[in-house]
Amino acid sequence: MRKKCAFICIYFTCLWAGLLASQQPNIIFILADDLGYGELGCFGQTKIKTPNLDKLAQQGMKLTRHYSGSPVCAPSRCVLMTGKHPGHAFVRNNGELRAMVNGKMTHVEGQKPIPASEVTMAEALKSQGYTTGAFGKWGLGNPGSEGDPLNQGFDRFFGYNCQRHAHTYFTDYLWDNDKKIPLNNVPPVPGHAKLAKGVDPADPKSYEVFKGKDFSSDHIINEVLSFIKDNKEKPFFLYYPTLIPHLALHVPDDSVEPYLKENWIDPPDSARYTPHFTPRAAYAGMITRMDSYVGRVMALLDELKLSDNTILVFTSDNGPTYLGPMAEFFNSAGGVMRGTKGQSYEGGLKVPTIVRWPEGIAKNSTSDQMSGFEDWLPTFMEVAGESPKKNKGDGQSLLPLLKGESFESKKFLYREFAGSNGHQALWRGDWKAIRTGLKKKTTSFELYNLKSDPGESKDLAADYPEKVKEMEAFMMKQRFPSAEFPIKGLDGLR
Repeated sequence: MRKKCAFICIYFTCLWAGLLASQQPNIIFILADDLGYGELGCFGQTKIKTPNLDKLAQQGMKLTRHYSGSPVCAPSRCVLMTGKHPGHAFVRNNGELRAMVNGKMTHVEGQKPIPASEVTMAEALKSQGYTTGAFGKWGLGNPGSEGDPLNQGFDRFFGYNCQRHAHTYFTDYLWDNDKKIPLNNVPPVPGHAKLAKGVDPADPKSYEVFKGKDFSSDHIINEVLSFIKDNKEKPFFLYYPTLIPHLALHVPDDSVEPYLKENWIDPPDSARYTPHFTPRAAYAGMITRMDSYVGRVMALLDELKLSDNTILVFTSDNGPTYLGPMAEFFNSAGGVMRGTKGQSYEGGLKVPTIVRWPEGIAKNSTSDQMSGFEDWLPTFMEVAGESPKKNKGDGQSLLPLLKGESFESKKFLYREFAGSNGHQALWRGDWKAIRTGLKKKTTSFELYNLKSDPGESKDLAADYPEKVKEMEAFMMKQRFPSAEFPIKGLDGLR
């Protein structure tokens, strides 16, 4: 009798565990690369077509005051993956790896790895029973290192390990877990190239050499769809960091052609990244192609009847890249925002963000509450069933906000960047402070009221000296020094 009772107890325990697992939402996080706040139709874009992402916004919620983890790639992704803001995160700048090759110090594949001691979003969700996969650009640790995605909680990886390698979409190989698979681009098209001397820049044939045969992003989306199909019966976490629209201007002609019909002035560009005969059409075509990838994900979720119980997030890792006149042409930063990638002004950090979850989020809704990349890890952990009280990171769960419940607004947001000249930024209420020149002997402090001046056009530091002192003191409390990514002006070093 005791054995029978024990068996019944075990049976119902397993059944209950299975029911809980079946109720856990799938999580898909799509991260565009260098996509500006104003480059989607649903965020005000008028020239570039993004029908699928516009539809996604209608089906879910737009976060109109969401901030990436950093103004450049690797540190932004580190904040996202670890739930720590840049004052505590391990990676605080793009850190390239170098080694002696044939007697010459040169770059090698991959960036400085996050250590095994860091708990990533993938590891945390695996502990809740999720199958995990990453597809696209990684940038947080070279192959085989502690930072390799396969050593940071991902069951499956496909794409580019190295950010520098990802500058070409027409590469000769991609990583499939720990193996290289060849692509039909031999030799690969370089991500940084120039027209050969004596070549006519006004001749479209001069640009044929920059077109490859095998577009890497097409392979990546196919693996994304396969992962969803393979794991449709169990909760999964899919991290899809696309390469697009990070330069170079590589995209198949079928994505460029629709934009050649637009009445745009689109002169050839042979000076920036990979030359292109119609750079504006190419850039728009890249974003529309990415939009089509998102559409394929949405269609597959519908086909498999997974849409209702899947949280789908779309955002960007930082503001638009250094495109100069092109960024102005597309109004890439959006509205009156100042700054681009690599800067701590709004345009460098505020990113277009959409969240869809039919079972939990109202359609066609919008939130202007301040939030950041560090908030996603605790959000997903609460979704997966963990108590928000267990959160030890810098973020707060956005689940009540997403579900339209009572939500305590984020009290502050902190960013620092160990690249460029070194800078810090702090948001508290309507105020934003920026300190720059932290790698120089002199620094500057800027103060803005974003409520009255969203374009950061009027520096109020001289008018509010007490507020400057308050913000500066608060900044210093939000960080500890980094041996790997020091900022001399903050760490007492010169």
